[in-house]
Amino acid sequence: MPRASAAIQTKIEVCVTEQLSRDAEGYDFQAIQDRWLPVWEDLKPFEVGVGDASRPKKYVLDMFPYPSGDLHMGHAEAFCFGDVLARYWRGQGYDVLHPIGWDSFGLPAENAAIKRGVDPREWTYANIAQQKASFRVYAPSFDWSRVLHTSDPEYYKWNQWLFLKMYEKGLAYRKASWVNWDPVDQTVLANEQVLADGTSERSGAMVVKKKLTQWYFRITDYADRLLDDLDALEGQWPTKVLNMQRNWIGRSRGAEVEFEIEGRAEKVPVFTTRPDTLHGATFMVVAPDADLAAELVADASPEVRMRFQEYLEQTQKQTEIERQSTEREKTGVFLDRFAVNPVNGERIPVWASDYVLADYGHGAIMAVPAHDQRDLDFAKKFDLPVRIVVDVRDTDGVALPDPAESGTATSGEGVMVNSAELNGLGKTEAIAKAVEVLEERGTGRAATTYRLRDWLISRQRYWGTPIPILHGADGDMRPVDTASLPVELPASEGLDLKPKGSSPLGAATEWATVVDPDTGESWTRDPDTMDTFVDSSWYYLRFLSATDNTQAFDPELVNAWGPIDQYAGGVEHAILHLLYSRFITKVLHDLGYLDFEEPFTALLNQGMVLQDGAKMSKSKGNLVEFASELQAHGADALRVTLAFAGPPEDDIDWADVSVQGSAKFLARAWRVADDVESGGAPAGADASAGDKVLRRSTHRLLADAPGLIEAYKFNVVVARLMDQINVTRKTIDSGAGVADPAVRESAEAVAQILSLFAPYAAEDMWAKLGHPATVALAVWPKADPALLVEDEVTLVVQVDGKVRDRLTLPATVTEADAEAAARESAAVQRAIGDRQIVNVIVRVPKIVSIATKPA
Repeated sequence: MPRASAAIQTKIEVCVTEQLSRDAEGYDFQAIQDRWLPVWEDLKPFEVGVGDASRPKKYVLDMFPYPSGDLHMGHAEAFCFGDVLARYWRGQGYDVLHPIGWDSFGLPAENAAIKRGVDPREWTYANIAQQKASFRVYAPSFDWSRVLHTSDPEYYKWNQWLFLKMYEKGLAYRKASWVNWDPVDQTVLANEQVLADGTSERSGAMVVKKKLTQWYFRITDYADRLLDDLDALEGQWPTKVLNMQRNWIGRSRGAEVEFEIEGRAEKVPVFTTRPDTLHGATFMVVAPDADLAAELVADASPEVRMRFQEYLEQTQKQTEIERQSTEREKTGVFLDRFAVNPVNGERIPVWASDYVLADYGHGAIMAVPAHDQRDLDFAKKFDLPVRIVVDVRDTDGVALPDPAESGTATSGEGVMVNSAELNGLGKTEAIAKAVEVLEERGTGRAATTYRLRDWLISRQRYWGTPIPILHGADGDMRPVDTASLPVELPASEGLDLKPKGSSPLGAATEWATVVDPDTGESWTRDPDTMDTFVDSSWYYLRFLSATDNTQAFDPELVNAWGPIDQYAGGVEHAILHLLYSRFITKVLHDLGYLDFEEPFTALLNQGMVLQDGAKMSKSKGNLVEFASELQAHGADALRVTLAFAGPPEDDIDWADVSVQGSAKFLARAWRVADDVESGGAPAGADASAGDKVLRRSTHRLLADAPGLIEAYKFNVVVARLMDQINVTRKTIDSGAGVADPAVRESAEAVAQILSLFAPYAAEDMWAKLGHPATVALAVWPKADPALLVEDEVTLVVQVDGKVRDRLTLPATVTEADAEAAARESAAVQRAIGDRQIVNVIVRVPKIVSIATKPA
């Protein structure tokens, strides 16, 4: 615990003395907040410096917020849960690092600035100031000495350093390709930023395809490690998130088959998960927007080229979701070219169709219409051959109808037919044999492909990290010297920031032009900025060296504190942010900077805060404002309400919770400490002679709370605190009264555990109980094992399935004694009456069940 200076300690004592006298009339959340906030700000209890070498370490981190306005109820929930865990580990004796920063680059700030006619910096930093003020009142246990903003040059300098490291290792590259284009925000999107309905997660516009030269990070080089290392996170990350990551990486094993195309010297590699069905391939399909398609029609007749161009333009207007829909009628264009099936030498036609995507494999597939529904639909539309090569049968052993006649492809498993050396083999054996045959003939090989694509990081917008690359007049590129970093953004004054398809930085001529002092040669800065997911992919490392201008992070500090012990945030980042962070962590490990390969050991995802069953929004008129709730009820009541509402991963409907109920509970807890202060046992009093029932309840709470917190069962802990206050009040109101030392023991335990959820009330209780600030750093007492052993049990007695009595018996009661006590119960005897007992089941220490029948 940090030692308060003499001046601060005097201030605490004066503040507490004055304010406690003002609170004589009752619990006042505003007065308590006003009392303790300045004390904490003076004491700075959560700054860790370089850490305490004598204590174990925990790094707890919340996904940092975007400064789009003031905090909202989603922030209130997310930072409540993260703070519960940070405070808990401090209570367990750990040195806890719990920092905060702002993810402050990006399109929302730029679009808002354009709308308001202000500099993005002005809008961004004003919102940061507002959020910081709200955080101050909400009182998360942040280390405020480590604050970072990703839009500060001191931060994004290291984004650029990271980019150059990636470039040096061949992991950052530039290429021309078809990209996802947001027509509203006029910028490219990574695949992960396109929603399932084909719209942009940024603007909501329908995403289109556009061919641009862009910067990429080679994340596919890490696909296997990103996938396989998820196994080590089982039980620590939500299963839903692990599955989302696995599905997005999408590893498929199969074969790469080389098809010869007549008139083309180079063979076309085609990936398939079913090389055993090659004998059933009766045509080939190429994506219209693949480079291969344009090449194949280059020498075709004018008529074919015209039809193809019209079809390509039609394709480019459709989303990937539309193109892959099984509901759409198949369309296509014959390219007037033929390929050769490598296993049987058959000449098969080559078509272009929009149901094949340019970024799948090499943009071409072999079509096996008998056993793939989309291929079959296409074959029937254009009268192409359908050949069965797998004899698929139903559960009765009857062969399924011929797909050419039924219109339904047979995609199940069966025995190979019409497939030469594969005939008679099952699926597994046939795939292995097919790969063997391909390798022997030199026409294919075993291969693996992924759904994952390289990470497209360049954006055609202003408010982001400039890419540290210079372009020469002859097309050469060279990296900016690291000594010249950061490449700072120019002022936005005079630049047109409105979306127009190219970066506004291109118009900053003075900024963009760089003259080599040695050669006099003129170079031009890259006009694009980086995807803001680059900023957040490694920010957890920067917190450890937030004020160090000599390096991105100190490897020694990172390896002492990392990886993150507990990460908390929304499930909406299950793919994008988490995948990118895992990738960058592995890259930095390979570069020798980190000892670990996974950034986040444990992950907590919270649900959403709803209102009347719907997501809150101004347009729906159901917005509950965080600021107004904070002002009306206080931080503690909000935090307790969110923690008590249910498991963290569940959605919370604000219409169904009671902030007023939480406030009443806090007042009852506070009054217990107030009573102890007035007439209770003194601090340090021996509780062993206190009320036995209350002491057992206190120590059961101390024993159970750690496991519940670590299992994220915060609502259960709050419920147990409520029960503890009830038991304590009952003891106070009994003959023992508030002077019973067990009452003080209970009040102290409640204050320490309550500090996880309600730091203000808990601090006030702690002061009333005679302890120095701050309760947040007080190590929890251990439960006394002797008080966890039950002396008595409550035995339920049923007669013919109905509960007739509850008996309090010694914990050592035998089955025979339990049955005898049940038979002697007056209530049980009345229930039996003159009926005959036919069976008695005894399960000590819980139940005696008696069955009867008419005499």
